[in-house]
Amino acid sequence: MPLPVVAIIGQPNVGKSTLFNRIINERVAIVEDKPGVTRDRNYARASWMGHQFSIIDTGGITWENSTIDEEIRAQAEIAIEEADVIVMIADASKGVTDLDERIARLLYRSKKPVLLGINKADNPEQRADIYDFYSLGLGEPIPVSGAHGTGLGDLLDKVVENFPPEAENAADDVISFSVIGRPNVGKSSIVNRLLGEDRVIVANEEGTTRDAIDTPFEKDGTKFRVVDTAGIRRRGKVYEKTEKYSVMRAMSALERSDVAILVLDASTGIREQDKHVAGYAHEAGIGVIIAVNKWDVPKKTSSSGKDFEAVIRDEFAYLDYAPIVFVSAKTGKGIDDLPKLVEKVYENQSQRIQSSVLNDLLLEASRLVPAPMVKGKRLRVYYMTQVKSNPPTFVVFCNDPELMHFSYQRFLINQLRENFDFTGTPIKILPRKRK
Repeated sequence: MPLPVVAIIGQPNVGKSTLFNRIINERVAIVEDKPGVTRDRNYARASWMGHQFSIIDTGGITWENSTIDEEIRAQAEIAIEEADVIVMIADASKGVTDLDERIARLLYRSKKPVLLGINKADNPEQRADIYDFYSLGLGEPIPVSGAHGTGLGDLLDKVVENFPPEAENAADDVISFSVIGRPNVGKSSIVNRLLGEDRVIVANEEGTTRDAIDTPFEKDGTKFRVVDTAGIRRRGKVYEKTEKYSVMRAMSALERSDVAILVLDASTGIREQDKHVAGYAHEAGIGVIIAVNKWDVPKKTSSSGKDFEAVIRDEFAYLDYAPIVFVSAKTGKGIDDLPKLVEKVYENQSQRIQSSVLNDLLLEASRLVPAPMVKGKRLRVYYMTQVKSNPPTFVVFCNDPELMHFSYQRFLINQLRENFDFTGTPIKILPRKRK
């Protein structure tokens, strides 16, 4: 059975994201003292008193006429539909507002269990004033403080009590992958195509996605979790506080992923920012797939794909292991093939090779290319063994690790790739002195 789902709902700037971060004990949602920072649904795993559940942070609901406010409200309404339990957050310092009343009516119509948390009730005087919130018709108001964590246990006790009786803790046996790239290359559009719904807000302006959003889905019997990251910009070019946290969040998403899909824009070509983003993925040591989006835009000849691929291989020489696919989020071209490719890359980086097979390969490699001489001393390679996967990491025992030049390590990596399918995954060689 899937995990029970808890949605946090409320008007802007009442502290929803602060409470969300408190509950999961991690800084996942961006928090800043201004409304509208959270725009998309933001998912995470949480637990309380042995009960595991999924929790959704949402953008602040308003009924303004701007396009972005309508999108935020739509995202919140989807979260309400997905939820088993809804937590409405109001602000003790504001008192009951007209917007609170309108949101309460929306939640009442959902026919879901709704709990009312009154945030910023940091002192006895503020806690004494929360009883005005009974007027919302959602039952007993529960005073909490996102800043200090007080009252959170009482709120979560009530949340757990309202879980569906059939809810069970599900095994987290999923392949996690991130969709990364510089701003405005079409990452969110690709995610929406993969999921078959408007899961994340898409707008023709840079910086629309600010949080990294985890969404589980299933394809051909395989479970995935996709993270649509905020567009990564070069660290030295990050000026706005909110954008800085977006970059940090995207970096964290890479650390939690098994595979990264690096999205490039065919209509604009490769830019310097693309190289920095690619470098982050490579440094993370996870599988990488290069997806060239908007392939429907440029005028193409029969050799266009090969020409663009040659440019990619030249600009991203260190990602020579990454497969390249040409896709269009607009038309759907190639999008359905991405999950299967992610699964294949994940399998490649998870494989383990027996030491006896590795040493047969090492013996044959030594015959092909004798170990080099360095400052009058010859490198002698004795033994190879795989010490870990994700990424595949091999220890090579030799007479002197300093004699193993980078070029010889590269030669051994190439031999591994020629004999085993490591498409999409980096390989690490660790020279060690034989004792």
